[in-house]
Amino acid sequence: MALYEKYPVEIFNSLGKKKEKFEPINAPHVGLYVCGPTVYNEAHLGNVRSFLTFDVVWRYLEHLGYNVRYVRNITDVGHLVGDADEGEDKIEKRARIEQIEPMEIVQKYTNGFHNVTQLYNLKSPSIEPTATAHIMEQIEMVQRIIDNGYGYEVNGSVYFDVKKFSEKYNYGKLSGRKVEEQLEQTRDGLAGGDEKRYFADFAIWKGASDNTLMKWNSPWGKGVPGWHLECSVMSTKYLGEKFDIHGGGMDLKFPHHECEIAQSIGADGNDPVRYWMHGNMLTVNGTKMSKSLGNSFLPLELIAGDHPLLEQGYSPMTTRFFMLQANYRSTLDFSNDALKAAEKGYKRLMNAMDNLNSLEQSSELQIDNDLDSEIEGLCTQIYLELSDDFNTPKAIAVLFELVNKINGFHDNHLNISSLKKEIFENLKSTFNSIITDVLGLLNEEKGESNKLNDVMQILLDMREEARANKDWSLSDKIRDDLKEKGIVLNDGKGSSSFTIE
Repeated sequence: MALYEKYPVEIFNSLGKKKEKFEPINAPHVGLYVCGPTVYNEAHLGNVRSFLTFDVVWRYLEHLGYNVRYVRNITDVGHLVGDADEGEDKIEKRARIEQIEPMEIVQKYTNGFHNVTQLYNLKSPSIEPTATAHIMEQIEMVQRIIDNGYGYEVNGSVYFDVKKFSEKYNYGKLSGRKVEEQLEQTRDGLAGGDEKRYFADFAIWKGASDNTLMKWNSPWGKGVPGWHLECSVMSTKYLGEKFDIHGGGMDLKFPHHECEIAQSIGADGNDPVRYWMHGNMLTVNGTKMSKSLGNSFLPLELIAGDHPLLEQGYSPMTTRFFMLQANYRSTLDFSNDALKAAEKGYKRLMNAMDNLNSLEQSSELQIDNDLDSEIEGLCTQIYLELSDDFNTPKAIAVLFELVNKINGFHDNHLNISSLKKEIFENLKSTFNSIITDVLGLLNEEKGESNKLNDVMQILLDMREEARANKDWSLSDKIRDDLKEKGIVLNDGKGSSSFTIE
């Protein structure tokens, strides 16, 4: 029996707003699509939390025996400032500020995003498509939408006809917003000016001005695809017209994901996604994380402790563990006290894993059936918690119940030889695999699986970038903090290396 049959998964489906039994369309194959970053700036901690959520979803489903194709896109064109239908492309705006080509911006911040995902041990997706590599497919979807009567062209732009769509389908079923109420709720009101027939219509192809740098030929003139369109195209291209799970942050539910549903139905008559999953936001000391409020910090700042709100730096695995202690659908509040507590908890968990792996049973077993049942029950409970909508905080709580038992065995307060061999092996297998394979936690102090070298190389690259940008305070902060941990940086011409004291 496969583990997914033994421990059936329930997912909180944003579409039905309740937990539902997970039944893949084509088990054991699972299609998972997650909206990736718009690569115009450094990846922030909100990105890390969102992608960590679906990293665990992927890891756990694979652990249960499913064969998961995980698609996470890169938005490299079409995402306008303010997430609306008017204004400059975010990447082009950044390119003008930095006075380099837009594709240089894309490459620079895509590399930076990948560096951050490696730091936090996020697995690379099965496929990582980009919007610019799928222009033709997006033009073809726009044409299908027009052919089906749900799109109209005005001055080289094509808009989705929400009013006509709503005559037959429920536009707003994911977010719970009713079209007639959206005029007051929509931040941008009549964005798009007089071109739109209806205030709620949205661009699926946007005509380009003469000074637009990134633009493509289309039947409607030179332009760019709408931001919402790319995800409809890439998800269905790689996962099929109907697939299992679509994930993203809570802020994408409307309008982005709502528009995705409308586009796919408008083009092909299919509501593509069975289970919609949405992660919640980050807060700092109870306030929403925001650059304008000065309480937003980047992953590298968190690691180096280089921010007025931070009392010290926190390692990637400490931060990963901290994020896993909250349910993905709950807000997560950053504070120094919470991070320090997570640091202690993470180290305690790693220490228990070391203790467990050092244990050996004697040849003379003294079976304690009650202890056997307790250990077996705790191992089972971990799976039950994770199968309940990937409830990592409750699973971690059960892991710490096992930590108490493991430390008792290690300190000889409990007799390891009182466990049946199969129970002992199950304890080792479950504890190790859940921590490393599912939760993705690595032992940083031991450089587990050679990850220390990988992490150090990423930090060296980030430091070189800080030096190139003449950010000497950050560069020195990284060097000094690493030295405090016994890692000495050796700066050479054009590169740096490190030694451990």
